Amino acid sequence: MRWSGQKTSGVVDAALPGLGLAQVAAVPGHLRTVRAPEFDGIVFHEVLAKSALNRVPGESSMPFSWTINPYRGCSHACVYCFARGSHRYLDLDTGEDFDSQIIVKVNVAEVLARELARPSWQHHTVALGTNTDPYQRAEGRYRLMPGIIETLGRAATPLSILTKGTLLRRDLPLLAEVAQRVPVDLAMSIAIGDPELQQSLEPGTPTTRARLDTVAAARDAGLPCDVFLMPVLPHLTDSVAQLSALLRDVRDAGANAVLYGPLHLRSHVKPWFFEWLERAHPELVPAYRSLYPGSASRAPQAYRMELAGRIRPLIRRYGLEREAGRSRAVVPPRAEPVSAPAPTLF
Repeated sequence: MRWSGQKTSGVVDAALPGLGLAQVAAVPGHLRTVRAPEFDGIVFHEVLAKSALNRVPGESSMPFSWTINPYRGCSHACVYCFARGSHRYLDLDTGEDFDSQIIVKVNVAEVLARELARPSWQHHTVALGTNTDPYQRAEGRYRLMPGIIETLGRAATPLSILTKGTLLRRDLPLLAEVAQRVPVDLAMSIAIGDPELQQSLEPGTPTTRARLDTVAAARDAGLPCDVFLMPVLPHLTDSVAQLSALLRDVRDAGANAVLYGPLHLRSHVKPWFFEWLERAHPELVPAYRSLYPGSASRAPQAYRMELAGRIRPLIRRYGLEREAGRSRAVVPPRAEPVSAPAPTLF
């Protein structure tokens, strides 16, 4: 198991599924492993972060240069999540381990403060939510985000947050205060209107209605909130009727704008997704094999153009187009890839 960090004297509560006790105890940076009764089936590995800021490669098309990931792994357990691949760098699997073995950088705010205090820091926008969700359930226990937000605000550093987590509402007063000093961009990921399908594909997430209510709460706090309608799933969520109903709800919640994108299946996600598809919708397996054959990760151009022809008029109809010339540093969806090297783990 490969972890980066500084050595500490660790306390290991118990051996982990698939991991030996001695193996975990020897992990550099590992403080302790925690199983909490209120998080059944989830294991937290508390570590000391070596760094907080991750640089985005210069050739990337992303509208930001730096990211922060307070957690690795995500209990949202979204079947399609591209970030599953990041667990390979820990020698953990991209399936159940990604959903249940959560790395927690308990000192991330302190490390961030040191990095932002460097004379070389240029106050670039920092994005959160580019890999795993900063407002997943673990945040209710560890409360890392308030420290991160406060630290960025004190350092006059703009920030953006993408999340599926309704725990964002806890920090809206703080974000509104910080927004008086630096730009703050918020985006909520809402891709599926049907409750049964949503819970099947995103079993650890809040409901779509709860997320829409969080968009409304952000608006009421004076914080515009975009919605990322990603991924659009072929034959599951891409009909005009389905897209129209969801976009209408998004508009009624007071969202600022909508961005969309079709399902992207990287090689480390594809087997996990197809396992779900064969179990939940076996009738669609041939269609998906045709759309994503072999090592193909993107839907074919013909499908993307067809989807654009359906959804763009709806986005215009509901007044959810992005303002012309506007360039906000919202973060990319975790259903889509970020062009970046192997992540800085800790």
